[in-house]
Amino acid sequence: MKLVYFAWVRERIGIDEETISLPDNVTNVSQLLTWLKDRGEGYAAALEHSDVIRVAIDQEHADAGDSIVHAREIALFPPMTGG
Repeated sequence: MKLVYFAWVRERIGIDEETISLPDNVTNVSQLLTWLKDRGEGYAAALEHSDVIRVAIDQEHADAGDSIVHAREIALFPPMTGG
């Protein structure tokens, strides 16, 4: 599965994207964010307030309980601001 990071999420994690294999028990967005937090300091900093992180599964906005089981790409980005 490909993970793509945007804006300050990318800056804190330190990479634009990566390809990962998830454990079998990580099946939804919320579980993914929790699992990622444990991957290191940059991930923990980026996802400290995971409730504000926006997620897209295969370029469709997703909610915390949405399944990621068949996802090819998951994007993580901060809230959008306008002006």
